[in-house]
Amino acid sequence: MKKHIVPSLVLTLVFIVLFCGAYPLLIWGIAQLAPFKGEGAAIQRNGKIVGYENIGQKFTGDKYFWSRPSAVNYVSDYKDQNSGGSNKGPNNPDYLSATLGLIDTFVKHNPGVNKADIPSDIVTASGSGLDPNISVQAAKIQVARIAHTRHLPEDKLNGLVEQYTEKPLLGLFGTEKVNVLKLNIALDELK
Repeated sequence: MKKHIVPSLVLTLVFIVLFCGAYPLLIWGIAQLAPFKGEGAAIQRNGKIVGYENIGQKFTGDKYFWSRPSAVNYVSDYKDQNSGGSNKGPNNPDYLSATLGLIDTFVKHNPGVNKADIPSDIVTASGSGLDPNISVQAAKIQVARIAHTRHLPEDKLNGLVEQYTEKPLLGLFGTEKVNVLKLNIALDELK
């Protein structure tokens, strides 16, 4: 019996030291080399943190660019900032109903936009449920509404969208995207 218990206890202690001490310290050390030292990329306005670059926020006012809906927060509406997908497939009746509701709301607030022209990312949630970015198409389809609400020329808003468009990593990985929080802060700063 001693033959089996002693190696088991030694292995347990080795793994405790390795996975509760060495591994977390290694990951922490790597994070110190990253931008923002692993603390998150805070976005400030007037010296106050208003959000984080990699966590989506909900914007619903007609004077702002809308972000993607949150999969886990259809009910709680971004209040608790949980992350995760809905695990509902495209044929799930609840998912279809929620998506159709989002499409109808979008069309109601963006008159003149055809349902077929609405980019999918503005009415469907991302896998994490907290995606801070929308596609360039999702930003541009909202320009007319925002221009009308804020009494601004559309070309000025289109220029702002272009200015805040982030290109794919190394020109290869991903698609062009726009960070909604950064774009809305810049929108508020427009004269």
